[in-house]
Amino acid sequence: MAQTEMLEEHRMLQDLVRKFVERELMPLEAAVLAREAKGDSYSLTEEQLAPLHAKCRELGLWGLDVPESLGGANMPPIALVAVQEELARTVTPFIIPPDSPNLHMMMAVADDYQREHYLAPYADGRKNSCVAISEPGAGGDPAGMLTRAVQDGDDWVINGRKIWVSRVPAADFLIVMARTSPGKRADGVTAFLVDKGTPGFTIERQIQMIGGRRTYELVFEDCRVPARNVLGKVGQGYAPMQLRLNVRRLEMGARCVGIASRALEMMCVQAKQRITFGVPLAERQAIQWWIADAATKIHACRLMVQSGAATLDAGGDVRNEASMIKVFATEMATEVVDHAMQTFGAMGMTKELPLQLLAQQVRVMRIYEGPSEVHRMAIATRILKQYG
Repeated sequence: MAQTEMLEEHRMLQDLVRKFVERELMPLEAAVLAREAKGDSYSLTEEQLAPLHAKCRELGLWGLDVPESLGGANMPPIALVAVQEELARTVTPFIIPPDSPNLHMMMAVADDYQREHYLAPYADGRKNSCVAISEPGAGGDPAGMLTRAVQDGDDWVINGRKIWVSRVPAADFLIVMARTSPGKRADGVTAFLVDKGTPGFTIERQIQMIGGRRTYELVFEDCRVPARNVLGKVGQGYAPMQLRLNVRRLEMGARCVGIASRALEMMCVQAKQRITFGVPLAERQAIQWWIADAATKIHACRLMVQSGAATLDAGGDVRNEASMIKVFATEMATEVVDHAMQTFGAMGMTKELPLQLLAQQVRVMRIYEGPSEVHRMAIATRILKQYG
């Protein structure tokens, strides 16, 4: 009975988020698309974010996976992926605070001081964060990072560069990954909490990305942080970082389901309305097959994400599932959105519809949190090992 009630609770949460998306976020799409079409950032303004955050607090849509001890709802992964699916149905960029992957990384290893000064204010919305992992030339191998941190008395001094970091201007602190054991790889990486405005930390440049997004290149020159800001154990930052990446990959799978679902909905409406050579597109076999394939693959991907979430909730090793989801979901959504654009013809190529922005978002997903090729390599390595 308890399981049934929990499942019903999760469905109610998903319905609540779906209504929030339809009533609060989708009406903002026209303004978002107009900004992106002009080449501006498609991010919401502070004037737009404030009422959305207030509405989230009113509805209880805040800190959904935050522990109850920190004022959150402590929802399991199976409920959270459903939330991500609904949020991804719109191109209006909005995340129910706080950003889950960073939350899980900090919860796994933060000490009492860090929980009080970083985790707690982050969980309740008083502070924002971002994570700096990738580096110029490092490609899809975070274990090959060159940024160094050297202990100097009671401090650590960080030197190096990071790139493709999101949400830097709004972040009150960063989680910075740096090498603390030269000559080692994954087992020599340490995570550091670096406060905004710390001397030696500068934003080198803003990088315009497709889909209206912005990322940043960061420079650390003799950036000094206290030893109490070491997140987790020295030289053991890779495991909690991997936890963060796996959570993000499950989220990405759910978001791809949401994106593809929106594209499928638009494709079906257009196919029934558009007449070509005297026949609705919905009666063309090619379009019918696109619709059938999309519905089938969306269903399969949703089940993959739910399975991965269940594995994560049970404390299992989700790395292989996360890699499979990352590859399958992004390629599935790419195909569905492309077919939707094709169904709309020339109109599908315009910036008046959200399809082009959805397509760009999915295209970026095939790169960040590990490119598809690296994940395929990792999957093959594990499967080959499994069979001796």
